Amino acid sequence: MIQNRPLSYQQDRQSLPHNAPQSPGNVENWRQAPRQQNQGPRGQARPYTSRLYQPGEEEVHAQAAKLMELAFAIVANAEISVEELKEKENFRLKLEQVCRELVTGHEFFCNGMQIPPHTIELKCFGSLASGFATKAADMDLALLSPYSTLQPDAPGSPLPRLLEKAFLEMGIGARLLTRTRVPIIKICERPPENLRADLIAARVKWEAGEGVGVDGLDEEHPDEPVPVAADTENHHESSANLGSKTQNPDAESHQEKEDAAPPKDERADFSAKLSTLKQSNHTLSTYYNMAKTVLRKVGCFDMTQSNAATYLPENVEKLGEVCHAFVSGLADAELKKRLFSYHSLSSTSGHYRTLAGVLFQTEGENMAMGWTHRPLPEKDEHQEQLAQRELAAWIQIQNKVDFHVDPVSYQKQLQMGLERLKRIPSLQINDFQQAQFESAATYHRRAIHLLIELGGADNLDPANKVLPVIVSRYIAGIYNTEVRSGVELHATSTSTRSLRAIARRHKSLQLAHDFEKALDKGHYQDSDADVVRRYIACLRRPMTVPDIYDAHFDCIVEKTKSVDEILPAILRLGNPAKLALNQPRDPYKDPLEFPKTGAGVQCDVNFSAHLALHNTALLRCYSYTDPRVTPMVLFVKHWAKVRDINNPYRGTLSSYGYVLMVIHYLVNVVQPFVCPNLQLLAPPDDPNMPPEHAVCKGYNVRFWRDEATIQRLASRNELNQNRDSLGYLLRGFFEYYAYNGTMSAYPGVRGFDWGRDTLSLRTPRGILSKQEKGWTGAKTVTEVKTVAAPPPVVGPEGQALPPTRELPTTQEVKEVRHRYLFAIEDPFELDHNVARTVTHNGIVAVRDEFRRAWRLIKDFGRSEVQEDLLEDVAKAEEGKNREFFEQLLLEIHGDMVSDDKTA
Repeated sequence: MIQNRPLSYQQDRQSLPHNAPQSPGNVENWRQAPRQQNQGPRGQARPYTSRLYQPGEEEVHAQAAKLMELAFAIVANAEISVEELKEKENFRLKLEQVCRELVTGHEFFCNGMQIPPHTIELKCFGSLASGFATKAADMDLALLSPYSTLQPDAPGSPLPRLLEKAFLEMGIGARLLTRTRVPIIKICERPPENLRADLIAARVKWEAGEGVGVDGLDEEHPDEPVPVAADTENHHESSANLGSKTQNPDAESHQEKEDAAPPKDERADFSAKLSTLKQSNHTLSTYYNMAKTVLRKVGCFDMTQSNAATYLPENVEKLGEVCHAFVSGLADAELKKRLFSYHSLSSTSGHYRTLAGVLFQTEGENMAMGWTHRPLPEKDEHQEQLAQRELAAWIQIQNKVDFHVDPVSYQKQLQMGLERLKRIPSLQINDFQQAQFESAATYHRRAIHLLIELGGADNLDPANKVLPVIVSRYIAGIYNTEVRSGVELHATSTSTRSLRAIARRHKSLQLAHDFEKALDKGHYQDSDADVVRRYIACLRRPMTVPDIYDAHFDCIVEKTKSVDEILPAILRLGNPAKLALNQPRDPYKDPLEFPKTGAGVQCDVNFSAHLALHNTALLRCYSYTDPRVTPMVLFVKHWAKVRDINNPYRGTLSSYGYVLMVIHYLVNVVQPFVCPNLQLLAPPDDPNMPPEHAVCKGYNVRFWRDEATIQRLASRNELNQNRDSLGYLLRGFFEYYAYNGTMSAYPGVRGFDWGRDTLSLRTPRGILSKQEKGWTGAKTVTEVKTVAAPPPVVGPEGQALPPTRELPTTQEVKEVRHRYLFAIEDPFELDHNVARTVTHNGIVAVRDEFRRAWRLIKDFGRSEVQEDLLEDVAKAEEGKNREFFEQLLLEIHGDMVSDDKTA
């Protein structure tokens, strides 16, 4: 087709290494297997989707050439330099020496063993070792100490905590993370003094038995083959409510007394916990979280779609009682009375409900209660009748007789009913208010939408009965009390009562408040702070009608010449509402997070990276099979990074996942293949093979790992018959993952089916179905594990001494969510989904980005592309924020510049 691409495999045997295994798993048989034509993972027929896109040869050439140009530019700037590699290696050697001294000393003083120091290694794995590292990549290190009495990753091992302390005493930043899938120590070479002080304080707090210490939120390592297992949706529960509490060794006698005490009456204890469930002055959301905490305390959890089939009968009873107690504890007596009047909550035959379903029912009934005291009806008779039907349907849902048959399905019905109630404009008025971190502009837009939905208009026509109600509700719903008072003063002291004028006063005072808060927190330097104070004074001035009346700018904050002079500086400082102090707390933000720059080398010391080392070796061997592999991986990693879809902690995919996607494509999709399947080329059983090259942690880790032979054959072009350009391979890669149809790059080959397929690198053809893997639905599992040893006993010379008595260990219980929206089987750990952290929003974002990329690539061969394939999402967002801020200033001041009347 293009570039004289060979289409046969007649020379494949000559290109195989001389020691290729003659077995059913060799390349010959692998290549004879079906290769994703119109067959599924097990040969079953797959639905055929015709493709309308049939590019010409020149168009394909243009697309491949453009991608080649981009790839060369990216790789030239993305590859890590030799100097940076040397810097990281020197730091690794320094840390390794500390590890050797500490481990040998600990084993000698505590266990009476002498371990040869050279057997203790700090091995590099991940992107730096696989050859896929980019500039400023973190270094992943694995601590190996095979002769230790207790392995570093064993429950209760003191080595992680001892090393954390030793690193801190060296003056470097160190903190042990225990809520990751495997325990690690995050390290930075030169931490700022305030950060190091915080780390030491957290360590001291842990030693005092007051908490887990420096453990906090953790982002998944970019290329670590063993990703973080913390759940992105439920992490706040696992870390805040389910987090471990380190027991103080001095409390042992107290524990013995508890063990000797007679067992408590479990029923009485359960009733006592239920009696604490009172809403009081808490919001409904906070009260719901309190109920979930009670559930966990009684060893239970809410019923969901994923656990309904295995939900224990005794838990059903507990859940029902918590649901009943939740309603009983509501602060609103009228709401409580109405809820208990419905069959779904008054039934005495058993409380077969979900807690989330009861929450939806409570929210919905609270809205329905507002029907009788609506300040306005719907805009016409037809809409009024539709609203009445929705209200009647809501009551009918709550009185369903068969609510208990399928509680999860009933919860969904309630949720849908609640959403329909929320769409009734006349009910929205009752609870119309600004959210805590909602901008005044967004709040104004919602008010305008509601005004129109109710048949009103933003004019001062006396016949307009809707506008005064909306304006009144708008003012009453402003979140900040001080700002609300200022808007109320403006409304009473002027005759301008249009919604836009009220909102403009709100925007100006909200902006002043945000600037003031940033000043109080010391966010600005002295020179900038003076400018900000002057502008705050301007924003707080009374609003006036401009000399030249404008229907839109009927009321503005006058922009004098002195203000005109400082506006460029205000624009440079940006919108204070976007500062972290004026934004909601980021649940993923680590309070002890290391700075991205200026802190020297950063790395992670892993205590259970045995499989990760094999994964790294596998990827390194793949990088040797063809010179196009590394630049292709680097390009895809860069693309995923700038498009903001490479953060598993925020619901997307790790860089390691993208590497596997590239390797799968080069092994199983490209025709002829670029990379042979190294796992299928694993040599036959050999008594001389090191045992660790065959099995690790119970998993088969065999693959063709003869790096020297692979490199030699690849240098002679004897490992494959593919001569496609890098640009053509990238074009096919994005097409393959963009749409599940026949590919233009490889006729007869279909794109990836995100809903059904599992990427399986070890498998011939590279695809298994989610069904045969059993990965068809999300699962929530409860994990209980020992996360750290207690503080060690220290001798007079500072050495660790054996404890005089057995100390309690620290355990952590957490719920982990296993998702299979996107499925990538780990090459060795077959029960691990590398894409487990991908949420619904995450997979939508990833798939949308592949489709966007393919759409732009097709345009490369047609016309001038309007969008940038590698546009940085973060920078684009900054540009949008700046544009929004400029529009906000225009909204507040209008486009008038008056003489300076106040200078």
